[in-house]
Amino acid sequence: MITLDAAMTVLATALIIGGTFFLAVGSLGIVRLPDFYTRMHAQGKADTLGGMLMVAGLALHSGLQLSALKLLLLLVFIAVANPTATHALSRAAYRSGLPMWSAKKEEP
Repeated sequence: MITLDAAMTVLATALIIGGTFFLAVGSLGIVRLPDFYTRMHAQGKADTLGGMLMVAGLALHSGLQLSALKLLLLLVFIAVANPTATHALSRAAYRSGLPMWSAKKEEP
């Protein structure tokens, strides 16, 4: 029979591994995607989810302590700040005239 402590450890490990996966995919997207806007999309989505999963896993692993409450507050901060920063950077790039990637080849 599995105990509650062992189940929480397994769930925390699964969350941390899932967060690591999404952070790796987001990093790969930043390197491989063709332009600034698609790179920002990869960073905004994958890194936000990856960071939130990792912080949730760490909060679950620490148990019922003050550090878990601090980690949950960090989780809320990530959920608000990361998409807001991504949106602000993308909007600033668009307003400054940074062109979007196109599959068509431009002719001079």
